[in-house]
Amino acid sequence: MTQPLDPKTIPKYVNELVIPPVFKPIVATDPSNDKILSHNYTIFETTLKQQILPKCFPKTLVFGYEGIIEDGSCFSSTPGPTFEAIRGVPVNVQWVNNLTEPHFLPVDPTLHWANPNNMPTPEPPFLPFPPGYPLAQSPIPVTTHLHGGEVRSDSDGGPDSWFTAGEQQTGPDFLKSRYTYPNKQQPTTLWYHSHALGITRLNVVAGLAGFYLLRDPNNPIEPLLPSGPFEVPIVIQDRSFNKDGSLLFPNVGVNYEVHPYWVNDFLGNTIMVNGKVWPNFDVKRRQYRFRVLNGSNSRFYNLKLSNGQSFIQIGSDGGFLPFPVTLTEVLIAPAERVDILVDFSMVCPGTKIIVTNDAIAPFPGGDPPDPDTTGQIMQFTVLNTPSVPAMPLPPILNEIPTLVPDVPKKILTLNVVLNDKGPLELLLDGQKWASPISELPIVGSTVEWEIPNLTRATHPIHIHLIQFQIVNRQLFDSDKYLEDWLSINGEPPLQHPTIPLPVEPYLIGGIIEPDLNEQGWKDTIRMNPNEITRIRLRFTPQDIPSEDSKPGVNLFPFDPTFGPGYVWHCHIIDHEDNEMMRPMKVVSCPIIESNPQTCCQVVVEGNTQLVPPALNNMPICQSKTVFAEIEKVCPEKVVISGFLRKKLCYTAISDCGMKGENIITDDLPFQCIIDREDANENDSFMVTGSTVLCEVFAKTQNFGTHPVTNDQVAYKFVEKDIVKICIRKSCLNK
Repeated sequence: MTQPLDPKTIPKYVNELVIPPVFKPIVATDPSNDKILSHNYTIFETTLKQQILPKCFPKTLVFGYEGIIEDGSCFSSTPGPTFEAIRGVPVNVQWVNNLTEPHFLPVDPTLHWANPNNMPTPEPPFLPFPPGYPLAQSPIPVTTHLHGGEVRSDSDGGPDSWFTAGEQQTGPDFLKSRYTYPNKQQPTTLWYHSHALGITRLNVVAGLAGFYLLRDPNNPIEPLLPSGPFEVPIVIQDRSFNKDGSLLFPNVGVNYEVHPYWVNDFLGNTIMVNGKVWPNFDVKRRQYRFRVLNGSNSRFYNLKLSNGQSFIQIGSDGGFLPFPVTLTEVLIAPAERVDILVDFSMVCPGTKIIVTNDAIAPFPGGDPPDPDTTGQIMQFTVLNTPSVPAMPLPPILNEIPTLVPDVPKKILTLNVVLNDKGPLELLLDGQKWASPISELPIVGSTVEWEIPNLTRATHPIHIHLIQFQIVNRQLFDSDKYLEDWLSINGEPPLQHPTIPLPVEPYLIGGIIEPDLNEQGWKDTIRMNPNEITRIRLRFTPQDIPSEDSKPGVNLFPFDPTFGPGYVWHCHIIDHEDNEMMRPMKVVSCPIIESNPQTCCQVVVEGNTQLVPPALNNMPICQSKTVFAEIEKVCPEKVVISGFLRKKLCYTAISDCGMKGENIITDDLPFQCIIDREDANENDSFMVTGSTVLCEVFAKTQNFGTHPVTNDQVAYKFVEKDIVKICIRKSCLNK
C-alpha cells in the first residue's frame, strides 16, 4: 500500500536544474543545390523511470518522449527533449506510441473519452482504483499537439486523432501519425503535449510534454538576446508523490457517484521544474533569457524574485511583444508562456534568489499557496564571475497588426454544470463536445468573440491553428445574465443550438484594457469570473497585413479546411477532459452579403445514420428547403425558429447484394435571434431562407459486416450548412 510523501520532508535546491537536450534531426536536402528541404524526426512515447525527487528518494515511473539527441544517443525523459525549429524549414515528425503497459493513473471511463476498446460506460457502484477498469487502463491512446502551431488539421494532434501502440486502434479523426509543421509563423516558444480525448490530464501528468522553440535567423531582435547556455527553457509543473517515488494522482472523484475518479482541479503539493523537484540553477553575473511555460494541469503561478528585483518580458505565446515590459511579478496560467530577461550582473556573488509564487489555487477563489512548498518554485545561486552588462533593447520589438473584424461577432459562454456534490462537467456555450459544430470560421476572416464567463473560476482558453489578440475585458452582472441566458436556452447541456444573449444590458463599469504583457499574439488567454473577455481571431497567418486578409481567401501555406478540423478549449486540462472543449471547422465559403438589420445567419449540422443496407461508393444527391416562422417579436429582437428539411438520395446494397435507390428525409431544427430596433409587437414579417453547403461526406462506422462480402454495412452521413434567414416587414399587419 503506497503512502503519500509529505512535501515538507523533501529537501529543496539539492537537485540541479536540468536543461532538456535537443532532438537531432535527419536533414533532407535538395541534391541539386543542397538546400534544406525539411528536418525529419522519429519520436517515441515511452515509459521510463526518472530521478525527479532528490537522490535520497526512489526514481519515479513516468511517460516520456524518446529520440535521437544532438550527441547521437537515444534519450528519453520528461519533459521530452526540445525541438529546435527554424522558420521556413518544415519539420516532419513520425510519432510512435510505445506505451504497451496499462496506464498507471486512473482512467475514468464515465467521461467522454477516446475509449479504444469501445467499452460500455460503467454504472454505479463503481470499482475503486486501483485496479479500476482493465478495458479503460489498456491500451493507452495518445496523440501529440503542437501547442500554438499553425498547422494543417491532420497534423494538429486533435483529440479524436489518437492511436494506440502499433496503431492497432485509432480514433475517428485519425488520418496519419507522421505530422508536418510548416514553421512559417513568427519565432516563439511553442510546446508539444499529448492531447487524446478525455485522457489528456493523465498523459500530461504522466510526463508527455516538451518544448518546441521556433527560431528565425533573420529576426533583428534575436542577436541582442542571451543565447547558448544563457537561454534556458523552464517548464513549471506541480506534482504529488508517494513515499515509493511514484506519482500520486487523485483516484476518488469530486463527484464520485457520477465520475468515480475525475476531479475538476488537480493541484499538486510539490513543484517540479524541467523534471526535477525544487531545483537550483547556478547563474553567472550577466543577463539570462528564460522561456517560461506553465505546464501544470490547473495551477496558476504569480512569479516573483525573492530579492525584489525586476525583470523584462519580451515575448508571450505567439512571439515577441510590441515593446519590452518591465515587471516585478508575472501571472501565468496553464499553457501560457512568458519570455523574460533576468539580469544578475549587479547581484553579489553567493546570493541565493528564490523564485516565489503567491497565486491562489484554484484561481482566483481558492487558497494561498503554502510558503514552504508550492509558494517556492526554484532557486538561483549567483556565481563569483565577472559582471557582464546586458545589451540594450530597442523600444520596438515587433509590429503587431490591428485586427479589424469583417464578419459578425460571436457571443459564447463558459458554463459549469453542478449538482449538490459539486461540478459534473464544464461546457463551452452550453454545448458538449459531441454536439453539432457551431464554430465554423471562414478562412481569411477576422471575427470578434465576446465571451461571458458564467463560472466562478478563471479559465485559460486556448484556440488551435491561430494566434489571436485580446481586445479588452469588462465586468458584467453575471448572475442576471445567467438567469436570462437560462430563460431562453434552458439548463445546459443544451439539446439545441445556443441562442446568443447580447451582453450590453449587463455591463458594469468601463473597459478594462489588457495588461501590457498581453498586447501581443496569444493562443491562450485568461478569462476571469464576472468578466466578459473580448478577443479577435484572424484565420490568416500572423505576418499578413490587415488589408490583405479577406473572408474566403486562404493565405496559409496549407489548406486549413482539409482534414478533421480544429478545437478550442479550456487549458485547465481537468476541465478539457470533461467536456470543456468544442470542435472548430474552418470553411472556405464567404459570408453572404446581407443587410444586418433584416438578416442573420445560424449554423445547422445534421447527422443522418444510414444503417444497413450499406451505402455504395456512389455520390449522394441532396436537396434542402428552409421552413421558418416568427416565434417572438419584441422591441429589442425577433426570434425565428424553424427547420431545414433535407432529402438524401443514395444508392444502397441490400443484404442479398441487390442495388437500390434509397431516400431519407430529415428535418433539422434551428433557432436564431435578430436585433431589430424598429420591430413592434403587431408587425408582420415575411420569412425567406437559403443555405450555403459547407461540407458533405460519408464516414464509415463499423456497425457490422455484410453477410456475403464481409464489407462494413453502416455509414454515417454528416452535412453542415450556414443558413441565412431573412425577414422583411410586409405591407399588412397581423
